[in-house]
Amino acid sequence: MQWRLIWPLAVVVLLAWPAENGSLGVKTVRWLADPFHTLPEFPGPLAMGMDDNGDAVAEHDAQEAEYYRFAASSSIARMRLRLKGISDPLDLTTERQLLVGIVVIGGLVVWRLGAR
Repeated sequence: MQWRLIWPLAVVVLLAWPAENGSLGVKTVRWLADPFHTLPEFPGPLAMGMDDNGDAVAEHDAQEAEYYRFAASSSIARMRLRLKGISDPLDLTTERQLLVGIVVIGGLVVWRLGAR
């Protein structure tokens, strides 16, 4: 009976434990959305002083146009772009605190079930 609670709890903590660049679960979803790194990246804001450089502006606009063209191609493409850009929903320290709390409560439940 105890293992029925321990295994899922361990898997959830393993997948949800946050790292600097995302938890294992988030990294897996990003990889599943774009396994070959072929999706276009949304260009960041144009750097200060680059607005005078015509070639840089044209390149930025071309990247942005490619991103929007791909996003407009289908609902699956839009979903893949959204999944590629996901991040952990909470701050790293908050997420760790919540996961430790879940583990402690799970441990207490397992301990209580073992006492029966």
